[in-house]
Amino acid sequence: MAGDGTILVGKSTGKNPKPEVLALKLANRHGLVAGATGTGKTVTLQVMAEGFSNAGVPVFAADIKGDLSGIAAAGESKPAFVKRAQDLGITYEPDRFPVTFWDIFGEQGHPIRCTVTEMGPLLLGRLLELNDTQEGVLNIAFRVADENQWPIIDLKDLRAVLTFLSENAKELGAKYGNIAAASIGAIQRGLLVLETQGADKFLGEPALDLHDFIRTDRDGRGMVNILAADKLMQKPRLYASFLLWMLSELFEQLPEVGDLDKPKLVFFFDEAHLLFDGAPKALLDAIEQVVRLIRSKGVGVYFVTQNPLDVPETVLGQLGNRVQHALRAFTPRDQKAVRAAAATFRQNPDFDVSKAITELAVGEALVSFLEEKGTPSLVERALIAPPQGRVGPLTPAERAELIAKSSLKGKYDEPIDAESAYEILAKRKNLDSDTAEAANQSEGGLGGLLNSIGGMFGGGSTPAPAGKARGRAKPSLTEQVITNAARSMARSVGTQIGHAILRNVLGGLTKR
Repeated sequence: MAGDGTILVGKSTGKNPKPEVLALKLANRHGLVAGATGTGKTVTLQVMAEGFSNAGVPVFAADIKGDLSGIAAAGESKPAFVKRAQDLGITYEPDRFPVTFWDIFGEQGHPIRCTVTEMGPLLLGRLLELNDTQEGVLNIAFRVADENQWPIIDLKDLRAVLTFLSENAKELGAKYGNIAAASIGAIQRGLLVLETQGADKFLGEPALDLHDFIRTDRDGRGMVNILAADKLMQKPRLYASFLLWMLSELFEQLPEVGDLDKPKLVFFFDEAHLLFDGAPKALLDAIEQVVRLIRSKGVGVYFVTQNPLDVPETVLGQLGNRVQHALRAFTPRDQKAVRAAAATFRQNPDFDVSKAITELAVGEALVSFLEEKGTPSLVERALIAPPQGRVGPLTPAERAELIAKSSLKGKYDEPIDAESAYEILAKRKNLDSDTAEAANQSEGGLGGLLNSIGGMFGGGSTPAPAGKARGRAKPSLTEQVITNAARSMARSVGTQIGHAILRNVLGGLTKR
């Protein structure tokens, strides 16, 4: 039904049955798909993704179990699908949709990478589970790198900057505040854990160009971007941080467009509770702000979760389009969730919403979409439309064939290790070392002076015997004091030109 500016999601079964449709021009007002495991959330997500694609709207969705990958293959005319289509007053027509597969680990799709700088200290701090003190030191590391124009691209760059902080903690502490060795140690250990979990594959270059998500195929259908998340789900903080980074980057990069006839991109957050579990208030506030403002960029955000209580009230209140599958009221918390879910709908006097939520069959849902003036419709009990693509995963061979034919093949496949903080600091350290070596070996200048003064105190260098490699004796206390003073003076002479790069509320950078 994309021709009339709507997506058919299902058909109500009440006194006055009617098609339940999602208006494209209100799809950027966000939404929620909720329900217990096995009640049909993934199928509903697929139906909506197919509808957006047919309307020329690109989609991004995480594929938790691999089932969503079937959207790339034509569905089958199963009797249940054919009958459901007839009940909805439509003809069932199997179809396949344009799909691009992505995978942070580069195993089941194109690799996705971002730089450590783009991730920013706030999200990275959450990913590392840092306390306030440790996060403060991490912010100092980013500030020092900004001011010295040391790009922090990958984990080894951040380690190099942290090592620089540790070696110059006293000097830097006078400007930025205390830099505790314990905090640096905690961050370094956290980075080691991240590397073990595979985050080193995500943090690096070539960084993802988010405009590669916002594409259509030759027929004008929106690209369905599917993130392979079965392995990623085993690392929930990495998954949540990645999705929040992507949302913040979209907010940052896309221009203000106001309300369009249809969204520029629709974003599905599956397993949404992972975004909010254990998140500090500052991060929750930032998520709320981005969700509230990103609709003006033409982006719709849809949370998919088991329980509506998984989503904070401040975010839940902004989700105007609702699809609620069955919930089971076995425990007090379940009963509370049922009451909360029922209370969020515009009540229908024809039935008890709380009771209906516990009675819904698989493939049924309570639906309420925004109407013409942006007000929610009365909640209706509805049959969900059958998807046109395959229900179930692609085979590994089918997935590999599609990846091999992708127009993005070769763009992100191989990592790039350009000169960045690690290389710059390594050169700087070698330069300092070479300068000190030359000074110690020279007969005049600073080296001769150091040797002479050191000799007066009995700590000078002893010349190496002829015919043997010349070694460096351990410097005396006097030499160390004078050498350190000279190095400090040399550092202060060079003017360090840098500027602090503005970061958005989620810690990303504005692109220059």
